[in-house]
Amino acid sequence: MFLFSSSPRLAKERTGLMNFAQLAKLVRKGLPVHTDSRNVKEGDCFVAMPGTTVRGIDFIPMALYNGASCIVAAEADRDVIGPEVEDKAAVCYVPDTADALGELAAEAFGTNDIQMKTVGITGTNGKTTTSYIVEHLLSASGLIPGVLGTVSYRWPGFSVDAKLTTPDCWAIHELMANMGQADVDAVVMEVSSHALEQKRVAGIDFDVAVFTNLTQDHLDYHGSMERYFESKAKLFTEYPAEGKCCVINHDDHYGRRLLGMCENVVGYGLGEPVQDIPSLCGRIKESTVKGLVLECSWKGKSWEIRSPLVGEHNALNLLAAQAVGICLGLGCKDFRKLDEFKGVPGRLERVENELNLDIFIDYAHTPDALMNVQKTLKALDFSRLITVFGCGGDRDRTKRPLMAEAVARFADVAVLTSDNPRTEDPEAIMRDAEPGLEGCPHVIREADRTEGIRKAILEMRDGDVLLIAGKGHESYQEIGTERIDYHDSRAVMAAIAEAKQ
Repeated sequence: MFLFSSSPRLAKERTGLMNFAQLAKLVRKGLPVHTDSRNVKEGDCFVAMPGTTVRGIDFIPMALYNGASCIVAAEADRDVIGPEVEDKAAVCYVPDTADALGELAAEAFGTNDIQMKTVGITGTNGKTTTSYIVEHLLSASGLIPGVLGTVSYRWPGFSVDAKLTTPDCWAIHELMANMGQADVDAVVMEVSSHALEQKRVAGIDFDVAVFTNLTQDHLDYHGSMERYFESKAKLFTEYPAEGKCCVINHDDHYGRRLLGMCENVVGYGLGEPVQDIPSLCGRIKESTVKGLVLECSWKGKSWEIRSPLVGEHNALNLLAAQAVGICLGLGCKDFRKLDEFKGVPGRLERVENELNLDIFIDYAHTPDALMNVQKTLKALDFSRLITVFGCGGDRDRTKRPLMAEAVARFADVAVLTSDNPRTEDPEAIMRDAEPGLEGCPHVIREADRTEGIRKAILEMRDGDVLLIAGKGHESYQEIGTERIDYHDSRAVMAAIAEAKQ
């Protein structure tokens, strides 16, 4: 999958206790490291990672059976592991195994020695679009960018579809090492709250950290908005680099709170900036179906961006990307190159079709994102807004009626369907959402997403716009425990072909 190949395995070295400096030296020489005991081979190192449902220490016997020469475990688990393990392999006790894995990955791949800027972007909405805009901005300015994000992991000459917004720690360091070999100047990384909580970005020093916004999402994992915010804030408070620049949306309530927690900050937004904090300020001069005219100002300088992107949320994404540019030494002449940026797959992506219907696909899958994207389309003088949406299974149930309320607030026709039902009954998921649709003028209920899209297209009249929300760029549906090949755009084209007959 990756271009960077592993070094040869080392023979088993010793038993008893080993300090971390000794282990790091071995890893630097090529000792293979694994967090999955099934992948361990004779002479390898096994890191017993913490977990919520399973614990790495429970798999130490399997790692030893497979030939592990070294075990990395948490100091807190020393009494659980006991001397039996120390008699069979070298054991290195560390304060936190997730942090240790990051340090070992940095040693293995030399990521701390690579002359490459690292930009981390976190927030509920806008991460992907902002990462694409930053990528375009860097490329148009003569730099070589690499991206680790929701859609793909890529740099010039290499691209692979992303399985996770933020990959696992070892993979991140390996990917960054490959980017270094390809002379990448800056890596732009989407950093999810899960990744921050699980320390998947351990061992990485970020030169720029970006906060887009925070709205309800992932509460099934975090439990509360406060804990969700605390996870996001870790990118700014726990991953220092000398002179790290913190780019923060001052229009967002949590962003204003975060501004008070950080040093070396650059605020951005469309509203009033926070006093005494340098901010990139924007004003929307035009917002039409053709795009935005955005006036920007920073420390006495002003310039205009004419972008084909539509809506206020994209104005904020454009500002965030330019604030990153400021931190990396770019200026207003470079920012004018954003006029050429065409958009992001699955983010208010227009589906061209033979019937010339106005159909857009968007990844919006939170109440706030649904509000923003619908508000954008409602402002563009269409006759009616038809919105197709569903809610994910095995995820935060409290979000479902809130998503429906967001749809009902703007849509003239709501099509309630499935998203990724996973192991839940799609009908049960829809029942959870339905109370929020009270007051919507017209509701179509269809559990099959392909059929729901077909019904939405048949519902369209002249002057209508159709928004298909929730999946965006995704090329699958998660039904049961399987991923089924699926894409909203293909469902649209099939329905268009049927409508033409």
